[in-house]
Amino acid sequence: MNVKQSSTTILKVIIFLIGIAMLALCIFWLPEIAYKDAKIHPDTAYFLIPFLVCAYGFCITFSVALCQAFKLLTYIEKNNAFSELSLKSLKVIKKCAFTVIFFILLGIVCLKVLAKVTGDDAAGPISLSLMGILVTSIVATFVSVLQKPIKNFLEKNEIKM
Repeated sequence: MNVKQSSTTILKVIIFLIGIAMLALCIFWLPEIAYKDAKIHPDTAYFLIPFLVCAYGFCITFSVALCQAFKLLTYIEKNNAFSELSLKSLKVIKKCAFTVIFFILLGIVCLKVLAKVTGDDAAGPISLSLMGILVTSIVATFVSVLQKPIKNFLEKNEIKM
């Protein structure tokens, strides 16, 4: 096994483990957290629905991006890094990044409304959400930067043929 294949294999294992963690979050922890919160705060239990929509939307979108990253690593292993398939995977990852940002913003709006109703301060969760938006924006920018050389390579090869 050469260095490139071992590094992509390690990245694939990491992506797989993150995917398992996301699945566990969606199946076990999110419903449990929602149930406990509804028991503790029955007067604001109806606010759990928008939060669960945001959380599951985030998880599903993130899982799609993980699958595309896994596919991209497979293309790299097969020496197809500069192909239409890898470009398509990068486009999907970028769209997923923007969708994740949308769900985080939707969650911030829900937090602000909940803070108005309950009188609580939502500065902590909102600041964490803004950091998540920053990280997701960095990922989207990185993917956009990766797309340019692949597009240029494909256009040059298309002209030569």
